[in-house]
Amino acid sequence: MAPAGTRQDAPPGTPGTPGTPRTQRKAPIGRPRGFDADEALERAMRVFWEQGYEGAGLTDLTRAMGITRTSMYAAFGNKEELFHKALRRYSEGPASYVLRALAEPTARRVAEAFLGGAVRATTQPDRPTGCLGVQASLAAGDLGRTVRDALADWRNEGTARLRERFTRARDEGDLPADADPATLARFLMTVGNGIAVQAASGASREELRLVADTALSAWPS
Repeated sequence: MAPAGTRQDAPPGTPGTPGTPRTQRKAPIGRPRGFDADEALERAMRVFWEQGYEGAGLTDLTRAMGITRTSMYAAFGNKEELFHKALRRYSEGPASYVLRALAEPTARRVAEAFLGGAVRATTQPDRPTGCLGVQASLAAGDLGRTVRDALADWRNEGTARLRERFTRARDEGDLPADADPATLARFLMTVGNGIAVQAASGASREELRLVADTALSAWPS
């Protein structure tokens, strides 16, 4: 057996031996992507948030993300898969006020935190106005049907969580016995979505706070 490091037993054409064409050498496996995937997803989220699903073209997305289409497909999948990842990021970031609101100790506090969070999230000066979960589906046609349905499911999930929370509040005596948790949940979600649409239309944060306060004046005591 030849000592390690010698080439005398290597067959012709083995990479690293004399006579091996350079074109046969393989690129290193596991090469870094060369971009920050987290930052790229953040930028994609903002494009979808501002332009909607159908309005956001691949050129808009890749330009904002600072990557090629090939890199986008490799890292995030196609446009629809990228959108679902962006929506998840939105849920865990700008829309995380929903989960925080659900953790409030009383139903009234839940409602206040939910609407207050909606006002703040849709009027941030350094972010697009409105709500990604609402704006992205407003102009979705047949090609965006699956995304539109996914967004409807996303909003309905929020309503379901509110309903469950208010059911518990009624059972604990925190809401009147005749309160309807489903109606209260739908009421809050309707006002919250309306706040998002109004924010995207140019309503100010102060104007929307007054809307939230007016809605809360109808809250059962």
